[in-house]
Amino acid sequence: MPKGYLLAEVDITDPALFEEYRTKVPASIAKYGGRYLVRGGDPQTLEGDRSPRRLVILEFDSPARLAEWYHSPDYAPLKELRQRSAKTNVLLLTGTEAP
Repeated sequence: MPKGYLLAEVDITDPALFEEYRTKVPASIAKYGGRYLVRGGDPQTLEGDRSPRRLVILEFDSPARLAEWYHSPDYAPLKELRQRSAKTNVLLLTGTEAP
């Protein structure tokens, strides 16, 4: 079964408000079986012209489970908080584990 991955590029515009999001969101992710693969870090562009300031990569058991979390009533108020505190690009990716 393919895994579902969320890739988010995050540019924090209100650090205090984003901190509230950052402390509350892990419980909602875990409730839907998601886990962090990357959180923050120091992204370094190897090719292209994108220079994200912060990256987040989440893994879920399936793309459907990721979408269920993203569109859930549990995440809705947190998503709104994130959107008020940061500029983001968010992608849902479908992938499989390497053999």
